[in-house]
Parts: sequence; structure tokens; C-alpha cells
Amino acid sequence: QVQLVESGGDSVQNGESLRLSCVVSGFKMRDYPIGWFRQVPGKERERVACSGADGTAYYHDPAKGRFTITRNNPANTLYLQMNDLRPEDPAVYHCATYTGWDSCLTADFGYRGQGTQVTVSP
Repeated sequence: QVQLVESGGDSVQNGESLRLSCVVSGFKMRDYPIGWFRQVPGKERERVACSGADGTAYYHDPAKGRFTITRNNPANTLYLQMNDLRPEDPAVYHCATYTGWDSCLTADFGYRGQGTQVTVSP
């Protein structure tokens, strides 16, 4: 059974940083793209970043210049370092698995975790 468990979400102030983690089990993430998206209740899913099996990283507009996605394949863990958090960043952040690079870019996920809440105060 595939499970993804996110952690690291917190309530921070504008401009501060957070590091999110996602531990994957039941799935060898080393062979597949894996990424992050975020969602606010009542709004559409927003793509954040993708990490390819070859280590390639792609960032969507919300993440460019501020967030860094990394992966530790032996530990089956994905990370998202978020710097300079802003009032537009609060959301539930989910990690997700993808069958291919294109599906990662469109956040058409296979499996996802329950998410971790990020809150940013002025």
C-alpha cells in the first residue's frame, strides 16, 4: 500500500522559512517524478514544484526563486524548503507521486498524502 506522510507545516510570520518533508512508503520514489502542490479550501489545486527521477527540478510560478525541492531516494523522502514565505502562501501542502514528468507538471497525481498546513501571519 502506497502512503505519503507530510510534515513540517506550521504557523510562521511573513518572510520566515519552513522545511516540509514527505516520507513515502510502499513506492520506490527513485524511479518516478514526485512533487508538491498546494490547495486552499474552495480553490483549485495549485502546482508548486516537481522533482524528476534524474534529479531535474521544475518550479511553478508560486515557488520560483523562493522554494527548493530536493529528494533523498535511499530514505524515500521528499523535501520542500520554503523561504521568504508570503501572505499568498498559506495552504495545505501535499506531496504526490506521478507516473511521468508531464503528469507532474500538471499535478495529475497518482497518490497523494493528506497534507500539512502552512499559515503565514503578517
